[in-house]
Amino acid sequence: MFLPDIRTFLAVVSAGSLSAAARQLNVAPMQVSRRIAVLEDDLRVRLFHRTTRSLTLTAEGEAFAPYAQAMVDAEAGARADLSPLPGKASGVLRITAPSGFGQSVVLPMLPGLLEANPELRVDLDLSDRQLDIVGQGLDLALRIAPLEDSELVARLVVPNPRMICASPGYIRRHGQPANSAELEQHRCIRLDSVGMWPLIVDGVRIRKRIDGPVATTSVEAARTAAVQGLGLVMLSYWDVFRQLNDHSLVEVRLEDAAMEELSVWAVIPSRRYVPNRVNVFLAALQGEVSKLAAQGG
Repeated sequence: MFLPDIRTFLAVVSAGSLSAAARQLNVAPMQVSRRIAVLEDDLRVRLFHRTTRSLTLTAEGEAFAPYAQAMVDAEAGARADLSPLPGKASGVLRITAPSGFGQSVVLPMLPGLLEANPELRVDLDLSDRQLDIVGQGLDLALRIAPLEDSELVARLVVPNPRMICASPGYIRRHGQPANSAELEQHRCIRLDSVGMWPLIVDGVRIRKRIDGPVATTSVEAARTAAVQGLGLVMLSYWDVFRQLNDHSLVEVRLEDAAMEELSVWAVIPSRRYVPNRVNVFLAALQGEVSKLAAQGG
């Protein structure tokens, strides 16, 4: 297999047609058709179903696509590592991250990352849903929830414990709970993804039912509601570290309960052929969280 043929295959997959791929590659449509035919002859499979009106991947084409992308990424990684500027990243980095962590940490670090790597582009999906990073063609997922997929490769980025917070104004008006039982006497902001609050009491993980006037699907909205004094909120440290630092939120500690110890994980599809852009991003992210932690938030 020749890499130009593989790149042509990926261009057709991305563009959705031979003619669109030809425009993308700045070559004649016939040249695209020939390269696909050569690749199919080499693999001895049909990669596309072709009609006069449509072009779709065959089952074999779908199976081959991740390998094709890995081969192209491996070549790009090798060229980057052997170039005069091995620390530079290029290409499109496709990432998904939780909305709170993405807003608080990832977005603020992007200007410096892109300035240091002018050939890099970032496609960032901020979502609290766990996306299929292989199926979605992502390079990297930042995750806070406990990891369940053992086929993926996870690297620890930074600890990220849950915590209960409230605004100074709320505490002045309503006081603060001394223990887990007193949570029932307080307004609690409900995040839909955490319907009951996980607490660790006497070493046992329990789920505490809470209630309040505000419920939301958004970490940012829950944080803002807490800053506005609408109730207690349970979020993770890196969701609220800036508010803790500027004292618009304060931590509420319970005498009889500890918080769940979570972490931020970087999840990649495979240890093999990790693109240079992923390693450059992770190094920058690790530097960012280390700097913020040294500053006390």
